[in-house]
Amino acid sequence: MNASHATTAAATPHATHYYVPQPSLYPIFLSGGMFLLALGFILLMNKFAPGPWVMSTGAAVIIYVLFKWFGAVIAENQRGDYTDWEDQSFRQGMVWFIGSEVMFFAAFFAALFYCRTISVPALAGMDPLFTLYQGYTGGWPTSGPKGASFTPMGAWGIPAINTALLLTSGVTLTWAHWGLMKGKRSQLNLGLILTVLLGVTFLGFQAYEYHHAYTELGLTMGAGVYGATFFMLTGFHGFHVTLGAIMLAVVAGRSLSGHFDAKRHFAFEAVAWYWHFVDVVWLLLFVVIYWL
Repeated sequence: MNASHATTAAATPHATHYYVPQPSLYPIFLSGGMFLLALGFILLMNKFAPGPWVMSTGAAVIIYVLFKWFGAVIAENQRGDYTDWEDQSFRQGMVWFIGSEVMFFAAFFAALFYCRTISVPALAGMDPLFTLYQGYTGGWPTSGPKGASFTPMGAWGIPAINTALLLTSGVTLTWAHWGLMKGKRSQLNLGLILTVLLGVTFLGFQAYEYHHAYTELGLTMGAGVYGATFFMLTGFHGFHVTLGAIMLAVVAGRSLSGHFDAKRHFAFEAVAWYWHFVDVVWLLLFVVIYWL
């Protein structure tokens, strides 16, 4: 009995324990890349010539480490090193990560709410004898007391098209998930590819929207509080769409390589959670920034 138990324990050494990988230099390299990226940005802001080169080096190091590190995690998963312990830990980590993203965007939405409903009306209602902004009437959208000329972004047009694109991408991603659960690989692969294409199309339209805003509408980061909040919220959302599209592309590549099955597919679920979160944020942006 004892010998049998010992043999079983030796065959599955971490079946009831958390998997601990071998020591790695990746965290040190990643920290170095982040330091170079920050240093290069500081040099660039202070107009030192090496700034762009230092930034590029730091970005290259970060990309290399992420590629190798995530590759190592994928290899560990494919070898069967992970059990329910690791799966539960990954899920908890993703929940906390998305929770931090919720608070990140909540801060910007709160800033917009404060400017639009509190500070702008309060500034307009002050006695001009005690302010520097005589004749300021407030209202929204506003460029602030200086009254810079710009045209606000309308809701119907590219913003509405982008809303339809992201909503459709949520449908194609869910369709891909159904294919995975039912063992239909072609449905899974097609759904992922369509989702990536819809995300990239969204980014293309947003880039065109930004160019149109700067060149024809006079809507820039310098166009007062409206311009600042518009580009901060939509810009950070676009950055998250970019990250989501990259993650979806990686998952699609893994799916085409035969990874994932109906029981073990946390990487797919994690990216799907992230993408649906991005969709919800955009719906809020569309209503608050473009429509109201």
